[in-house]
Amino acid sequence: MNTYTVLYGSSKKTYTVMRKELKSIRLTITPEMDIVVTCPQRVSIEQIESFLKRKWRWMDKQLDFFEKYQKKVYRKEYVSGESFYYLGRQYQFIIQKGDTDDVSLTRDKMIVSTTETKSKKTYIKQLIEMWYKQEARDIFRERFEIAVKHFGYRKNILLRIVQMRRKWGNCNGSTVTLNPLLIQARTEAIDYVIAHELCHIRHKDHGKNFWKYLDTMYPGWEKEKEKLEIQFG
Repeated sequence: MNTYTVLYGSSKKTYTVMRKELKSIRLTITPEMDIVVTCPQRVSIEQIESFLKRKWRWMDKQLDFFEKYQKKVYRKEYVSGESFYYLGRQYQFIIQKGDTDDVSLTRDKMIVSTTETKSKKTYIKQLIEMWYKQEARDIFRERFEIAVKHFGYRKNILLRIVQMRRKWGNCNGSTVTLNPLLIQARTEAIDYVIAHELCHIRHKDHGKNFWKYLDTMYPGWEKEKEKLEIQFG
């Protein structure tokens, strides 16, 4: 996958090109606000840049949307009435007085019960993050073990859960790291991110062989990736 820069008027954008057996050019803006062009093998850089210039206004809108969404995701006020996600479903955030500290889900509400003396936003934020991380440990471990068996890896692969600002997952050597905030997404999206990172055990970069392997191990990953980006950025 190669990186290029395209100029249009007084502005410029950096993009990467991934060539596959396709009939047309595809354009994706990633959660990290990267511009990725997937195109047929014989398409020239001039044709790609002409395509990007036609999509310039759309790209600006997408980049602006993801930038605003990142601020929304990571700058919650942690007050009643906000919306929080869990496994792809949206819940109304409710804070109520309780004798103990607890997070629970009803049909459409995420309820935080806490003592009156601990009702500060910083403490509420800690409770939610701890709850997300615990849920992530349980669900990610289950999905991860299923995926590792599917991939057929014989060596021991470690799973870590660490909050990252701009990534859902990462793979370094034989360790896969997942962002606990991914617990907000659908199970299918969690499976896609895990599969993506497990492909890096065999293919370190995003070369042609990597994408072929991902196609084999998680067919239809493009649609799941798109849904994840639309919902969470």
